Amino acid sequence: MIMRAFEFGRWLMTLTMKKIIVICGPTASGKSALAIFLAKGCSGEIVSADSQQIWRGFDIGTAKPFEEELREVPHHLIDICDPSERFDAEKFLRRADAAIDDISSRGMIPFVVGGTGMYLRMLEFGICEAPESDPALRAELESRAKAEGLAALYEELERVDPQSSSSIHPNDKIRIIRALEIFQLAGSPASEFRSGHEFSSRRYDALKIGLNIEREELYRRIDARVDSMMAAGLLEEVRALLDRYDSAAQPFSAVGYKELVSHLAGEVSLDEAVRLIKRNSRRYAKRQMTWFRADSEIKWFEPLEISLIESEVLQKII
Repeated sequence: MIMRAFEFGRWLMTLTMKKIIVICGPTASGKSALAIFLAKGCSGEIVSADSQQIWRGFDIGTAKPFEEELREVPHHLIDICDPSERFDAEKFLRRADAAIDDISSRGMIPFVVGGTGMYLRMLEFGICEAPESDPALRAELESRAKAEGLAALYEELERVDPQSSSSIHPNDKIRIIRALEIFQLAGSPASEFRSGHEFSSRRYDALKIGLNIEREELYRRIDARVDSMMAAGLLEEVRALLDRYDSAAQPFSAVGYKELVSHLAGEVSLDEAVRLIKRNSRRYAKRQMTWFRADSEIKWFEPLEISLIESEVLQKII
């Protein structure tokens, strides 16, 4: 009886919430193409939940939509930040909320699309009440990153908070240090703070569609995408960006950029850099799937099950 009352309360709460359609899955799974197709047929607009597509000038390596795709369907939260700035989840949440409010106010359907699991979680449930930053501890962790290497801190995070590490790229120094900071200040993993407030702070009535691809096919797609990016001029893009921005700028930590920065610094050959991009992209995809598989509310489909996906979306928005 108590459980029925709880479920009824949750259902009643959704009646006052804005509806959103979330399209998620690993890199190279076809999220963007599916979202554009669905949005065109459902009077929708796309809100990017990709932590890399926010950066101006970082185009090829982040697989941003082409100009013609941007003309077909309005996109939000793409090219909104200068690479010399800092961007975090709180800024994403504020900008995404504003975009969803705007889209909904015009009677359109917001399609939230991306593979950054932390952004999607925070959009749906809000930012958890984790401890405030401690400047002294932050400085200590920064010093350790320089002395021991960021990989050592990431390995520590994998030990103390494997759930958080599954959604954080090994090169994302800001989020690695923040997660370790929370653990040391609170004595509890950051993932526990997130899981402890989910039901009380649900913010949107979301249909979550996940794209499921067999691992071998996904890895084949990833390798092909990297080859395509290189052919499209990714190396030249990175070289031009390094002429304008410091290599320590936040977006250079992303897969595809970090490896080519290393190549241009004379640390690895071009062939080795490309091999590392493919390997690191596959590892990132694996971590994305680990994160998304933990969400029991995601409805999984093969990329070609378009009619089934359309049916789910129409049931949600009508």
